[in-house]
Amino acid sequence: MGSVEPQYQSLLPTLDSHTRITHLSSQAIEEFLQQRTVPLRWWPRLVAWESRLLWLLSWASIIVSLFNFMLSFVTQMFSGHLGAVELAGASIANVGIQGLAYGIMLGMASAVQTACGQAYGAKRYSAMGVICQRAIVLHLGAAVLLTFLYWFSGSVFVAMGQSTAIAEQGQIFARGLIPQIYAFAICCPLQRFLQAQNIVNPLACNAVGVFFVHVFLSWLVIYKLDYGLLGAALTLSLSWWLLVILNGLYIVLSPKCKETWTGLSISAFQDIWPYFKLTAASAVMLCLEIWYNQGMVLISGLLPNPTISLDSISVCMNYWNWDIEFMLGLAAATSVRVSNELGAGHPKVAKFSVIVVNGTAIIISTIFSVIVLCFRVELSKLFTSDSEVIEAISNLTPLLAISVFLNGVQPILSGVAIGSGWQAVVAYVNLVTYYIIGLPIGCVLGFKTNLGVAGIWWGIIIGVVFQTLTLIILTSRTNWDAEVEKAARRLNESAREGLESLPNP
Repeated sequence: MGSVEPQYQSLLPTLDSHTRITHLSSQAIEEFLQQRTVPLRWWPRLVAWESRLLWLLSWASIIVSLFNFMLSFVTQMFSGHLGAVELAGASIANVGIQGLAYGIMLGMASAVQTACGQAYGAKRYSAMGVICQRAIVLHLGAAVLLTFLYWFSGSVFVAMGQSTAIAEQGQIFARGLIPQIYAFAICCPLQRFLQAQNIVNPLACNAVGVFFVHVFLSWLVIYKLDYGLLGAALTLSLSWWLLVILNGLYIVLSPKCKETWTGLSISAFQDIWPYFKLTAASAVMLCLEIWYNQGMVLISGLLPNPTISLDSISVCMNYWNWDIEFMLGLAAATSVRVSNELGAGHPKVAKFSVIVVNGTAIIISTIFSVIVLCFRVELSKLFTSDSEVIEAISNLTPLLAISVFLNGVQPILSGVAIGSGWQAVVAYVNLVTYYIIGLPIGCVLGFKTNLGVAGIWWGIIIGVVFQTLTLIILTSRTNWDAEVEKAARRLNESAREGLESLPNP
């Protein structure tokens, strides 16, 4: 093999053993990857090493993401059996109001993922609790503002061109979700705080447990107590508060958080502006992405025969959201891996993690696309027995399959951006590709051709393609050594505990 540098040679005996490679530290792998040439036979073992770490985080993150989403999914399924108008009202409230709030809260919480992830990688544990509390303060402020939108949502729906009947049902559902906003405001930062520490198993257990409780309560409230759409919404709000209570109790009581959570601190209200800038950039980045898909659903309600159009695209969006939530779980694990490794000063491992997770995501998305095409009719019957709606959904599933495949890369690259602190840059990318390119094309195809709702969906696909290509270019041109230096600079520029790990947006 020729001459080998001493630090490279010291790793050879370890990497020759399949049983011991899993025990190597990130520092050892970083030293190994820094060499000019890595023998080909070791790449499968390195991929296995990274995949193991990734899936230890991912499986629980995916469960959390999926089961949190399925709370709304189950509620919408129960609402659909109340009638077509009730389903349309619940759909538009879920997409136009709940989706808006969740996008804001989830986007703001990605700042917790960046800041706490890099702080954890750099072993600056005491800053993490203050960061989480500061995030909750900002989230609650956003929740207060969103309350007015929820309460007057009926007028908003009518102003957007929705029918009076759909707007009325949507407002009933949205008002029942007002308590949920405040649960979002606390739960999202708590989840990201735990994920940044690689504490994901308790989150998964809580998510699964609350989901089954929610299914029972939804059945009881809608079918037995006959509380209708308002009862369905209030049940969903209650389930999210159960998540807040369970996650909060774990953080306060678990010995695993004793170094990162040292109790409430007045520092959460001090020097809040630098963190607000990162939070705002994070919220804009993710909201532009979430609102793009949801905005297309709202636009479909303006087409001829809006009930069929809205029902068909919202059902397809629900299945796409399943895939998105799966990939968001994988992306959350990716952002934790990247932020931890950058904080620890391991640029090669961070880059390698990005490569491995993208390859994994593409394989998974291909499988999901095939499933969608094979079971197009069966999937639609879970939501409705209306033959016209079932046919409309079946006609859209090829476009759904394309979107699912594209979703194999885009959320993962967004996770890389969150882990690296690029939220502001990606926000501009989303603005251009989604709203300047994709949205106008979708409107033209939907309203000026005979494609209808399919034309709107083609606009979604085109916007995602341009956004994905842009993120691929940005990621491929990244200087990971420079990213480590930026992370170290962010951690050392401030002497204030709680701000020391904050990246600048």
